[in-house]
Amino acid sequence: MPEGPSIVLLREAAQQFKGRTLRQVSGNSRVHLGPLVGRRVKAVRSWGKHFLLEFSQVTLRIHLLMFGSYRINEGKDAVPRVSLQFSKGELNFYACSVKLIELPLEDVYDWRADVMDDAWDAGLARRKLKTTLDMLVCDALLDQSVFSGVGNIIKNEVLFRVAVHPASRVGDLPPRLLTRLIQQAREYSFDFLRWKRANELKKHWQVHTRRTCPHCGGPVSKQYLGITHRRSFFCPNCQTLYGSGDEVAPAAMSSSRRRPRAKTRR
Repeated sequence: MPEGPSIVLLREAAQQFKGRTLRQVSGNSRVHLGPLVGRRVKAVRSWGKHFLLEFSQVTLRIHLLMFGSYRINEGKDAVPRVSLQFSKGELNFYACSVKLIELPLEDVYDWRADVMDDAWDAGLARRKLKTTLDMLVCDALLDQSVFSGVGNIIKNEVLFRVAVHPASRVGDLPPRLLTRLIQQAREYSFDFLRWKRANELKKHWQVHTRRTCPHCGGPVSKQYLGITHRRSFFCPNCQTLYGSGDEVAPAAMSSSRRRPRAKTRR
């Protein structure tokens, strides 16, 4: 699933369509997009994993889901979900979710939740997390109402950076560590963007899809944890488990050289 930084790159590349008039729309989307024809793009925006083309009185929202893709000024050998033909150039989306938003975007989105937006509010994220103390940190980082734009890669890499086991509970993290977790959600997202621009993202992964921990040399565990049940890659030696660790499967415990250290709040 494309994460926030990848959608920022799409937004930047699609800025060429700002001010252009949509001449034709096609594709296999069930959403009727005919009313957009003849309208001019007022703004090209994004919120987390949502790509937004703002027209007068309506916005086209594209979510690339797990396997979505796009092409600018070219197509590929597949029927697009949405094909937008402009007065100059075209924008094609595949295997995505399509929605029309008729409300003002400021009434729909809280830009303070987008980790890559200038309006990002770390204090707001902290206050939201304080209402979900029993949530696992692997789920909290994927909560788009708190960390809009954070996906599974960012989640795994941030937890490794702050040395926190993904099955730790939010309420069991020491306050300073919670602060660092929030900070790294934004900082790593911008590192992700920089590496993606340089076409070197994967070489910077520390634990995501890796087999060996770059710090201790031990095996990296892969488990499907939390209510999101997304893949969590982590080092049981280097990432501390705060709380009971009830969500950790026995296989995750036995696959490492030693059990994760469990900590409880005092």
